[in-house]
Amino acid sequence: MKILANDGISKSGIVALEKAGFEVITTKVAQEQVANFVNKNNISVILVRSATKVRKDIIDACPGLKIVGRGGVGMDNIDVEYAKSKGIHVINTPASSSESVAELVFAHLFTGVRFLHDSNRNMPLEGDTNFDGLKKAYANGLELRGKTLGLIGMGRIGQATAKMAIGLGMKVIYSDTHIPKKDIKVSFFDGQSISISLVSQTQESLFQESDFISLHVPAQDTHVIGEKELEMMKDGVGIVNCARGGAIDEVALVKALDSGKVLFAGLDVYESEPNPEITILMNPKISLTPHIGAATEEAQDRIGTELAHQIISLLSKSLVI
Repeated sequence: MKILANDGISKSGIVALEKAGFEVITTKVAQEQVANFVNKNNISVILVRSATKVRKDIIDACPGLKIVGRGGVGMDNIDVEYAKSKGIHVINTPASSSESVAELVFAHLFTGVRFLHDSNRNMPLEGDTNFDGLKKAYANGLELRGKTLGLIGMGRIGQATAKMAIGLGMKVIYSDTHIPKKDIKVSFFDGQSISISLVSQTQESLFQESDFISLHVPAQDTHVIGEKELEMMKDGVGIVNCARGGAIDEVALVKALDSGKVLFAGLDVYESEPNPEITILMNPKISLTPHIGAATEEAQDRIGTELAHQIISLLSKSLVI
């Protein structure tokens, strides 16, 4: 049986699948050629990340497709229910990348409060001629310790972010209508741990109380943060979105950054991805990454291995013929 890992897969995942008798193809196929490639090469399983989309057209055009796998959490690039209605199994790896995304959230937070994103742009240009000027410009940084971090969403990534914030000495609050209460266990290197109980609150109170806000929501039909929500926030708030593009109204965000209402933003995802707006890319108050939340060696290794185990398990139980 052949597997197309169109957005790549870790070596550990390939090894596990090949050991089980599968042929793994890692050729990158253009979106418009996916269906033709799948049929021509008798592909039974297609694995994707966020780039390749498996929509109704591909599902209808590929009757031999038995499994669609998403290396990551969100599956908004797959027509999940339609695939299931056609007898195709849809799998993902919700637990494999939580820590990696949470660490990127803090990379953006640390970058924002110490202006590293702007400093790294200007030091190569002016560091040898305007050192004292740059030193003065970036001298009013902030500490994260003791500040309040508001999390919109308390799924696996939200929980991982909460643990890191607590370990750093931050106060954590969250809003999630599906998880009214959550016990957060923070484990340390020597085997000790602490547990903290958190209770969900309204988004309005979260916006009013938070010094920094991080989004951890699935794909949305409307903005979670727009002009109205920004007005509720503290002056000088920092906002990070490593969840989904479109969760923040980028026009309203730029306006709030320009006015000073928002101190900085950290973005890993964008409304018009993969072609972010130039007003976002050129804004000196935004820390930018190109949708790399789960792109660590450790996370990709876990994702590949978990996908392989799920595929092998499905087939061994004769759920796919």
